[in-house]
Amino acid sequence: MSSVISFRFTPPMQLQPLACAVALLCIATGTAQAQEGHLAAAALPDVTVSASGLQQSSSDMTVPVSVLEGNELIQRRQSNLGETLNGEPGIHSSHFGAGASRPIIRGMDGPRVRLLSDGAPIHDASTISPDHAVVADPLLATQIEVLRGPSALIHGGGAMGGVVNVLDGKVPTAIPSKGYEGSAELRANSAAHEQAGAFALTGGAGNIAIHVEGSKGQADDYRVGRGWPSGSKVQGSFNDTNSASLGLSWVGERGYLGLAYTRQNANYGLPGHNHSYEGCHTHGLHLHCGSHSPAIEDDAHHDDHGHDEAEGVPVVDLRSERVDLRGELRNPLPGFSVLRLRAGKTDYRHHEIEDGTIATTFRNKAHDARIELQHLPVAGWQGVLGLQMSQRRFEAVGADAYIEPTDTRNQGLFLLESYRWNDWRFEAALRHEQQTILASDSSTKASHNGTSASLGAVWKVVPGYQLTASWTHANRLPTAEELYARGLHLATSTYELGNAALRKETAQNIDLGLRKTAGDTTFEVSVFHNRVHNYIHGRTVDALDGLQLLQYSQQDATFTGLEGRLQQRFNQHWGLTVFGDIVRALLDGGEKLPRTPAARLGLRLNGQWQAWQSYAEWVQVARQTRIAAFETETPGYGMLHMGVSYHARTGSGQPWQIYLRANNLNNRLAYAHTSFIKDAAPLTGRNITIGVRMDF
Repeated sequence: MSSVISFRFTPPMQLQPLACAVALLCIATGTAQAQEGHLAAAALPDVTVSASGLQQSSSDMTVPVSVLEGNELIQRRQSNLGETLNGEPGIHSSHFGAGASRPIIRGMDGPRVRLLSDGAPIHDASTISPDHAVVADPLLATQIEVLRGPSALIHGGGAMGGVVNVLDGKVPTAIPSKGYEGSAELRANSAAHEQAGAFALTGGAGNIAIHVEGSKGQADDYRVGRGWPSGSKVQGSFNDTNSASLGLSWVGERGYLGLAYTRQNANYGLPGHNHSYEGCHTHGLHLHCGSHSPAIEDDAHHDDHGHDEAEGVPVVDLRSERVDLRGELRNPLPGFSVLRLRAGKTDYRHHEIEDGTIATTFRNKAHDARIELQHLPVAGWQGVLGLQMSQRRFEAVGADAYIEPTDTRNQGLFLLESYRWNDWRFEAALRHEQQTILASDSSTKASHNGTSASLGAVWKVVPGYQLTASWTHANRLPTAEELYARGLHLATSTYELGNAALRKETAQNIDLGLRKTAGDTTFEVSVFHNRVHNYIHGRTVDALDGLQLLQYSQQDATFTGLEGRLQQRFNQHWGLTVFGDIVRALLDGGEKLPRTPAARLGLRLNGQWQAWQSYAEWVQVARQTRIAAFETETPGYGMLHMGVSYHARTGSGQPWQIYLRANNLNNRLAYAHTSFIKDAAPLTGRNITIGVRMDF
């Protein structure tokens, strides 16, 4: 792919936001009226949600769900998963430069957000630290599903924030009708001089199907908005990633069984590293850095941007190899309609390289298996029962190895049942998990178990209107990092102390929603209240010259929030969307939790005329003043995003499109409050992306 992707797009820097806005809207609306085109009648998307367990449609879900697919996914895709989903109501990103970014759902991140690859857990090191990348490639995704809240507990009681399921085509499930099918895409952007491309091809005959896919992206350090005291670019924010998969399936009348091998490589920088903290240690619950006297910047917005340019920026050299086994068999046994199988083996490692030398190596070797049996209706109840097992061997070796080697084993049993009665659909789920973690160096063992349950209902009050309600009692078991971390973590400027006495968390979550799914006016709004007993968090107990001492502690916490979206169709060409979210996260006693997302409100104007589609969007993020101890406030900001795309077919009927989008058109300097390195790595400045895609 690298030989093909050779173009570089650099628009004139004197281009003003207003001029861009006028130009894009003129392109979208000033074309010749040779054929009639119009916006489809407004309606909330109704697609099958694979992660629902029963293949429910989105309108049947008892919890809020977002599904990105088709043209919307193409327009929203970024180089990593967190930034791709950032902007959906209730979803933010951890933002650690350009190479690493995880989704944050309803103010929760890390292990409280379960990441899946077509229903199977993704094994990497991203739950351990925000500077570790997620090994899921948005360029190769066919659909991304987000289930908010802990009620999707068939994928794990610990998913208190929600579940993100990335669907792909690496294991073929059907024989292409014409013998082959595929897609190819190229794109480039201006802020980081990114060049990226992806392709996918499936072919088959008889009962055998084969799939091959690949992607490559290369980007320099990205530019930030105007007025940053530390310059125009974030040093060390470059990213070079490539992925490739090969899959083979046997496809029959009753199902399929397939195997796929995937390899991903990445090289990306780690902005914000501060080596002046090397040698710091603890005396009890206090930091001591000896003769440590780092240069302290006066400006509050780059006080952790202390990496000397001559010294170079640490680089992550990542390699992940994964083998997936997927299968589905219809009518496997009397009384059962579907048997599903997911299994995988992952060999993950990444080196953190400083001054050309490997400083720290992280390894994660894991395997997992999941079996589901969906039964036919019994007394009106339809459901699925299953078994899930996983084992993870994690180790870190080197200067930044603040976690001792651990072996984690987890087993879970789950049951999900659904019942329909008139205009009601009821849902109940139950899951029991058992987990054992063995720490090699200290020869200590921690065992936990937990039982989670949820109840939900959807009531179609009148045609087009739905009320939803769900209640969840969920247990999350502590991770190896929370139990056994001990050491200096330069990437986040923290010294972390684990706590082997941690107990399981218990959440009581209530989620209420209202949807209007048809007509010129549609909307969905939900409010949630999540009370977490024994909430595990890194409490800052000391700080010295910007270095924070975090001790993993437990205290009751409450998360309360509101999220929603309203769509109004004016006529066959124009529509308006209003969206937003807000979350409040408090410990008992009123103390705020750190890095809680700020409130957000957006306005989006959509247009369509003939083969053209366009949008203009303003997103306003509030100033975050509700901060934890040792945390600084983050200014609010407003950003203008615009885009236009042209859709057509070749002479042989193959669909293709060309698209242009402009993010942060007003070139606003902005900081993500959710980021550990918000001052060292502001958000991307004005960024123009152009791309072309063809399906065949």
